[in-house]
Amino acid sequence: MNGFKAVFKRELKGYFATPVAYVFLVIFLFFAGYLTFKNGFFELRQADMRSFFVNLPLLFVFMVPSTAMRLWAEERKTGSIELLLTLPITVNQAVLGKFFAAWCFLAIALLLTIPVPITVCYLGNPDMGLIIAGYIGSLFMAGAFLAIGSFFSALSKNQVISFILAVVASAILVYAGMPTTMNYLSSIMPAGLVSAIGTMSLQIHFESILRGAIQLSDVAYFLILIVGWISACSIILDERKAN
Repeated sequence: MNGFKAVFKRELKGYFATPVAYVFLVIFLFFAGYLTFKNGFFELRQADMRSFFVNLPLLFVFMVPSTAMRLWAEERKTGSIELLLTLPITVNQAVLGKFFAAWCFLAIALLLTIPVPITVCYLGNPDMGLIIAGYIGSLFMAGAFLAIGSFFSALSKNQVISFILAVVASAILVYAGMPTTMNYLSSIMPAGLVSAIGTMSLQIHFESILRGAIQLSDVAYFLILIVGWISACSIILDERKAN
């Protein structure tokens, strides 16, 4: 665990050692607020945060890969990955240390949106269970996208390429469950196959959590995504280390 803690602390401190983290947080908070209030939030006269949470998948598709793209691509480009992998830590410890540091940073970004629920509570009496469930689902979604971004960051030393690949992979998971996509697929595919694609969609599971029902199947879906992509990242780096 010492190796994991060392990498975790190093990475988390690294985020705030440069202005990049603060720029990211400002951009994230701006668009989170804009997407929430742009469609007449106050005119709806509903004390809930659905308009905030339903826009997060689209926002995360671009914002989370921008956080993940530097995790390994920058290390490979500068050559510091060779030094990191020669330290007395395992590849898994390095991968998990970087992943959880980035996930913690994204959790901080979500925490900074606290003025939104405060505003909602001021305007009415919202269901706090739905709000808490929404934040839990958002954190799981951020972890899933981050795991995908970590894999592509390890796959390519070019940050732009890793960013684009992560955005495409994340967007597929989100848009596969959109009603328009499901309707289109229903016209060209068998119903069973369309249902299977919907089951694999991140959007479907996130919407389920937003309804306040945190089911085991939804939690398992996100955990499988995270563990699967992080394991793939470790395999890629193990091969690099062996070579």
